[in-house]
Amino acid sequence: MKLCDAEKGGEYVVENVDLPFEMQRRLEALGMTDKTRITVLNRKGKGILIIKLRGTRFALGYNITKNIEVNGADEQQ
Repeated sequence: MKLCDAEKGGEYVVENVDLPFEMQRRLEALGMTDKTRITVLNRKGKGILIIKLRGTRFALGYNITKNIEVNGADEQQ
């Protein structure tokens, strides 16, 4: 599933990030790598999310969240 479809309060695991090279490298530098656990703290409109990633809160727009593939954290166990 795409991160833009994630539910508020849900925990997910990043499976794949398909963004332009510079943006993908920036997210990796911030800690968003494959198999990273994230929590959706809030939803703001269509696909705009506030997430918790490695203890830090981030706001991501729809153009980013539509390109991040995730699975539910409970599906990984």
